Amino acid sequence: MTAPTVSFEFFPPRSVEASFRLHETVQALAPLKPEFVSVTYGAGGTTRRLTHEAVSAIHRTTDLKVAAHLTCVDATRAETLEIARGYAEAGVTEIVALRGDPPKGADRFEPHPEGFADSCELISALRETGDFTIRVGAYPDRHPEATSDHADIDWLKRKFDAGADAAITQFFFEADTFFRFRDACVKAGIDKPILPGILPIEHWANTRRFAERCGATVPTWLDDAFAQAARDEREELLAIAVATELCTDLAEGGADHLHFYTLNKPHLTHDICHALGVAPHRVLQDVA
Repeated sequence: MTAPTVSFEFFPPRSVEASFRLHETVQALAPLKPEFVSVTYGAGGTTRRLTHEAVSAIHRTTDLKVAAHLTCVDATRAETLEIARGYAEAGVTEIVALRGDPPKGADRFEPHPEGFADSCELISALRETGDFTIRVGAYPDRHPEATSDHADIDWLKRKFDAGADAAITQFFFEADTFFRFRDACVKAGIDKPILPGILPIEHWANTRRFAERCGATVPTWLDDAFAQAARDEREELLAIAVATELCTDLAEGGADHLHFYTLNKPHLTHDICHALGVAPHRVLQDVA
């Protein structure tokens, strides 16, 4: 099996300690030569400034291609496009365009009166600038707000029709989940790249709660496996084995690129990549 190409997602730091952790994460994973890395937005746009600072720092101090997450939440069209123009002027030409989660305490997304109504409007406006490679979100398991499984596929097709270049999926636990989704997308006429999103399981209880919130199906066998691993104090070994097997199945099924949600904790992602044959290429040098 040929080793897949990879990309990594980070989130912006909210403290000095977290800034050091992000720096260490970037330094640990950069030698694996990812195709790109991305930096998330917090729910409700709460980390807009922090995201911009993290993207700028990675772009300025490394040779990594960095993608900035951009959402429609709590901003006018003009404000959102001004942020995008700032990225383009700084040489950041990769955007992950998302509708965004509702602000804390809100039950549902409500567009700003002068903002983008949804991700398709944002994608279309970014495409008109001609400045960006645009990636979007995709949901192999049903999005909590979707009325049907096919609604997610219809919405993804609309994103591609609006100008998206590729999609990154929400995380999932079994390769067949991705393959069923991929095949349904092809049947619907989607021919753009769909990158499977991988979440290494550092803490099963936390991962399980996260999965329930975002609609990811949780297999019973994983509950049983992590319960046994906890008794044997082998959770990390199990996490590496589970993710490596998932990634191997995906690669053997034709997925030639994997996107890792690192949670700014690089060791599991690094070990999984090593097991897949993704070897370090060079040591990254800081640029002052």
